[in-house]
Order: sequence, then C-alpha cells, then structure tokens
Amino acid sequence: QVQLVESGGGLVQAGGSLRLSCAFSGRAFNTYAMGWFRQAPGKEREFVAAISRSGDRSHFADSVKGRFTISRDNAKTSVYLQMNSLKPEDTANYYCAAESSILRSTYVYTRRIEYDHWGQGTQVTVSS
Repeated sequence: QVQLVESGGGLVQAGGSLRLSCAFSGRAFNTYAMGWFRQAPGKEREFVAAISRSGDRSHFADSVKGRFTISRDNAKTSVYLQMNSLKPEDTANYYCAAESSILRSTYVYTRRIEYDHWGQGTQVTVSS
C-alpha cells in the first residue's frame, strides 16, 4: 500500500519561496514516477510538475516554468517541489502523486488520471 505524506506548506509573501516535501512509503520508491498537482478553491486539480522514476526527466506546467523545480531522493524515498518567486495565484492545496513506472524509467506522467496514488495535500498560501 503506497502512502504519501506532504509537508512544507504555509503562508508566504509574494516573491518568497517554499519547499514542499513528499514522503513515500509502502513500495519500492525507485519504481514510481512522481508528480505534484494543486487545487485552488472552486477550481479543478491541475498539473504542476512531474519527474520520472529515473529522475533524469521532468516536466512543468507553463504557469510555473522557470520558478519551480522538482527533484527526488531515492535514498530518502522523497520527492520535493522547490517553489521560488511565488505569486498569489500559486495559492492552492498541493498534492503529491505516485504512479508505478517499472517499464518506463524515463516516462513523465502529466495527467491526473494517470496517477493511482495521492497524498492528503499541503496548503500553500501566497499573500500579495
């Protein structure tokens, strides 16, 4: 049973930074591709960033390109989302997601429907 626990959210002023962490447990972390999504009140959950299980490929939503980075540490079975130059429109609940990717070491999953496992989310609020 895969379990995902996000942390690192909080309140930050516009222009500031936050680093989200997602702790993975229950299966072999290095066989899973990982992703981050977010959901603002009244809006659909949207893709933010994703990384392949090999860690050498990543993809970002246009709205966060150049500001956010994603990384993974297989030894710590964790994935991270570094968020810089935050804007009020980045305010949302951020979710970590995992998808088994044994046969696709470099594949990056960007669609919500592709992920089978989700965390409970961590709130990020950016004040103007």
